[in-house]
Amino acid sequence: MKAVGLHQYLPIDHEESLVDLNIDLPEPGPRDLLVAVKAIAVNPVDTKVRAPKADAITEATPKILGWDAAGEVISVGTEVTGFKPGDQVFYAGDITRPGCNSEFQLIDERIVGKLPRTQDYAAAAALPLTSLTAWEALFDRLGISPAGSDAGKSILIIGGAGGVGSIAIQLARTLAKLKVIATASRTKSSIWVKQMGASHVVNHRNPVDEELKDIGIPEVDYILCLNNTDQHFPAMANAIKPQGKICTIVENSAPLPVELLKAKSATFVWEFMFTRAMFQTEDMSEQGAILNRIAKLIDNEELVTTVGETIEPIDATNLRLAHRQLETGKTIGKIVLAGWE
Repeated sequence: MKAVGLHQYLPIDHEESLVDLNIDLPEPGPRDLLVAVKAIAVNPVDTKVRAPKADAITEATPKILGWDAAGEVISVGTEVTGFKPGDQVFYAGDITRPGCNSEFQLIDERIVGKLPRTQDYAAAAALPLTSLTAWEALFDRLGISPAGSDAGKSILIIGGAGGVGSIAIQLARTLAKLKVIATASRTKSSIWVKQMGASHVVNHRNPVDEELKDIGIPEVDYILCLNNTDQHFPAMANAIKPQGKICTIVENSAPLPVELLKAKSATFVWEFMFTRAMFQTEDMSEQGAILNRIAKLIDNEELVTTVGETIEPIDATNLRLAHRQLETGKTIGKIVLAGWE
């Protein structure tokens, strides 16, 4: 089968950073689905995994990236109960297994959702990783009620124009009924986050606590950080309300001054979408349930997909292009690739 992968971890401008491959068709395990991949999306995790490594290892078996896909179930494992061949599905996947940059992929049924009825494969492929990350960050990590019990409270979403931010704004506004302040640094991205549902927009190029003061909201109940935790941590500590909660998805490169949160008894938590699959947690199937809820919200027009650009077909040249665009840090919405030649 066709695939795109790597043997060496190289800068994206190197022609062998991602290469076209032919690899064997995998066999499903007991709880696996074998999915014919029709569309994929690219995320920052793809570029981070692909980026040059200090130890400069070479992979004897090609590494296949990609953790956002939509496709059709071709066959199922012996213990699968929720899916059958012919089902249309979408999912983010498991970072410990080969990714979706291949014509066919194995995926555990517990982390798969049924494709939204109103969307094609490309639109659906833009949703899984960002929707799961945003949902888990808001409702599992920050403890916000998805039923609206926290209506009227405020949230600052740092990095609102990216894939996760675009979904998080919608969920926070539509389900949680929060007052959403999102950050954006350019005119185009400011327009985008307002379209997603942000009530206020501030610039994360400046200290976000000062930006909040300028719009008359010096403190917020919640903060979701999707951009440069190291840079924003002191300002987040200043801007969070006493007993408020901060969640980030971006790893720090230096020790964080968490002591700044002590006087406020503020909470600081991490969100990593791959945790449930990576550790085979008892609630692993919750991801499939979340994706089915996302699909229903999409079909009911309570949530919109966040495709920024679609590129055809899926091949190494186009994936290198997508990685290059993502590494500029100026991507709005999601970059999707569709179809194999």
